[in-house]
Amino acid sequence: MRLHHLLLALLFLVLSAGSGFTQVIRSSISCRLNFGTCVPFRCPGRMRQIGTCSGFGVKCCRWR
Repeated sequence: MRLHHLLLALLFLVLSAGSGFTQVIRSSISCRLNFGTCVPFRCPGRMRQIGTCSGFGVKCCRWR
């Protein structure tokens, strides 16, 4: 019975992980088309991350 609960929790985790990002942005062109800008490391102050740009650690950020 415990195995069923574990499998249900795992299924819930897998299905809910993708629901946070409805719009996938993975290139600098699509970032700019969505009114964002590519920023290395993390988004500053009043900006929020809406995706990633091409490159390791480069985030696509947009004003809130």
